[in-house]
Amino acid sequence: MKVVVTGASGFIGRYVLTELEKYQVDVTVVTRDTARLEGLELSCGIVEMDLALPSADCFDLLGRPDVLIHLAWDGLPNYKSLHHFETELPRQFNFLNRMIEAGLPSLLVTGTCFEYGMQSGALAADLNTKPNNPYGYAKDALRQQLEFLKLHNNFNLTWARLFYMYGDGQPSTSLYPKLKEAVLNKELVFNMSGGEQLRDYLPVHDVARQIVQLAVNHNDVRTVNICSGNPISVRRLVEQWVSDNNWDIKLNLGYYPYPDYEPMAFWGERQILEKV
Repeated sequence: MKVVVTGASGFIGRYVLTELEKYQVDVTVVTRDTARLEGLELSCGIVEMDLALPSADCFDLLGRPDVLIHLAWDGLPNYKSLHHFETELPRQFNFLNRMIEAGLPSLLVTGTCFEYGMQSGALAADLNTKPNNPYGYAKDALRQQLEFLKLHNNFNLTWARLFYMYGDGQPSTSLYPKLKEAVLNKELVFNMSGGEQLRDYLPVHDVARQIVQLAVNHNDVRTVNICSGNPISVRRLVEQWVSDNNWDIKLNLGYYPYPDYEPMAFWGERQILEKV
C-alpha cells in the first residue's frame, strides 16, 4: 500500500509518520521545503511540491498512492483570519480535486471541532455544523465540497474531525508548551483562564494512531470525531499535568478571559469511531 502524507512536518504529522512505521506501507511525504523535515528520521520518500501550485500530474508525481492523509493547512493559529476561506480553501480544494480526478482511491482529511461553532455538550459526528469563525467555516466548506465530488468520483472519504490534543513538539502558542516553558523558566505562577471550561483532550500519539488506523483501512465513513469522548475541565487537566510531572508551579486562575469563539462546555461523541 502506498500512503502519501501532507503536513508531515507539523505537530500531528510527525506523530502520524511515527505511527505509519508500524504498518507495512510505502510512505511518501509532501513538503514545499525539505528543511521543514529537519530532525525527523524518515524512512520514506520525499516530494517537494507547493500544494498552492500543484502540477497537473501531481497524482503521478506522488507515485499514484492508494491513500492520501491530508493534514496540511496554513494560517493557524489565527482562527479569525479571512485567509482561511479567501486563500486556503480554494487552494486546498484545487489540490484535492486534482488528486481525486486523477484516480486517488482513498482520502482522509483532518477537520476541526470548530465546525460545530457554539453548540454545547456532547457533539455527535453527524450533528449539523454551525461554524462561527473563518477557520471552522473554511474547513466545513471543504468537507462539503468533497462530499459533492463523491457524487461524480468513486473514492473513499474520511473526514477526521479533531478536538484538542497535547504533547511534545506542540506549537508554543498552545496550553501545554506554555505551561512547560513556564516551569523550565522557573516561574512561580502560571497565568491562565478560570479553567472551568469543559473540553475534550487526547495525547497527540492517540490522535495519530486513530488517524492512521482510519486511513490504512480505506474507510469510507465520511465524518468521524477523533476525541476521547470524556469531558475534562481545563483546570483539572493542567493540575493533572503539574502532578504527573512533579512540576513546582502554582496556577493563577482567571488571569485571562475565556475565548469568545467557543462555548464553555463541549466534547466529542465516539459512537461512529467505535463502530469503525
